[in-house]
Amino acid sequence: MDIAPDRHALPHSPATPAWGAVAAVTLGVFGLVTAEFLPSSLLTPMAADLGVTEGVAGQAVTITAITALIVSLLVSAVTRSIDRRNLLIGFTLLMIVSNLLVAFAPNMPLLLAGRILLGAGVGGFWTMSAAIVMRLVPEDRIPRALSIMFLGVSAATVVAVPVGSYLGDIVGWRGVFLVAAALGFVTLLVQVPTLPRMAPTGHIRLRTLIDVLARPGIALGIIASLLVFGGHFAFFTYVRPFLETVSGAGITAVSSVLLGFGLANFVGTFAAGFLIERSLRATLAAMPLLMAALGSALIAFGHDLVASTVLITVWGFAFAIVPVSWSTWLTRAAPDQAESAGGLLVAGIQFAIAFGAAAGGAIFDASGAIPLTAASAAVLVVAAIMIAGGIRTRATAPAV
Repeated sequence: MDIAPDRHALPHSPATPAWGAVAAVTLGVFGLVTAEFLPSSLLTPMAADLGVTEGVAGQAVTITAITALIVSLLVSAVTRSIDRRNLLIGFTLLMIVSNLLVAFAPNMPLLLAGRILLGAGVGGFWTMSAAIVMRLVPEDRIPRALSIMFLGVSAATVVAVPVGSYLGDIVGWRGVFLVAAALGFVTLLVQVPTLPRMAPTGHIRLRTLIDVLARPGIALGIIASLLVFGGHFAFFTYVRPFLETVSGAGITAVSSVLLGFGLANFVGTFAAGFLIERSLRATLAAMPLLMAALGSALIAFGHDLVASTVLITVWGFAFAIVPVSWSTWLTRAAPDQAESAGGLLVAGIQFAIAFGAAAGGAIFDASGAIPLTAASAAVLVVAAIMIAGGIRTRATAPAV
């Protein structure tokens, strides 16, 4: 998988790989992604306990994404004088405090306050993660290091949704967030001794974001990625209510279906490299088109639990390839501005998550799961057409 940026663009490439530090970053990604998407598996009991609808409870995902969006745009410039090691540790601390606040929140406003803290951690950590991993290993090891980092995302997909729903039935949804806080503490114990000091590189300003966005093809790519992630999360945030109201699944069945989704997602991460090597553009376009087809099939056959299980499992495989593909696109399109370009991509994705969860909640509360799935599929089709029509997959400006 050729995802390493131009060699002249890499700052402070070490002679030997710091695999322990890469593992620490991966664990941070795992903890943050797990915490971000726990509400997707706990939506029903959260709503019942807090006395709100599932659509309102789903805004716990929306507020996290909105905060992450804002932070991802500002973090590189605002923290340009801070050691990147200290930043990552600080974001992990935010994750711990957030999960504790959510676990003990007596009402929706306090729960949302905790999710805002998590959003700050997610936006900051994600923006820095790829650029930091690039500094922890030699150039020829970057593809492997990035793949390891994305295994944290896949592992979180396996854990956050199916395990979250299963544990929630045993210890309650609040207990699940306490477990997430404990995971954050373990992450902190790993990060402190393994992450090296990493001084900021370059002269990052808010203007840099505008300069990168102005490069040919970058804005179109960000918009296309926004549609892909938005279409996915409009459906996925409410996958549990879909299974319960359309497929008639109980908690055990829901956990099993979501476990299948997570395991397929894990496998898809490995398949991503094989597909990207052959054609990045085709991979970028094919995955949302496949997910749209799966959504259409869920509308037709979602009343059958076996069919829903198969279709949602395949969806998990397809979606795993999406973030790897877009990160590959990022490293090829703007290798000389990894942090700034990463901030733009993370901001686009978080906006998509926020809008998808918010719009999905409104559609679900007003019309139910089937219209929501149809809307998700339609957005994914538009994204696939846009990608096939004009996404650039090579550098749009020379490295500086």
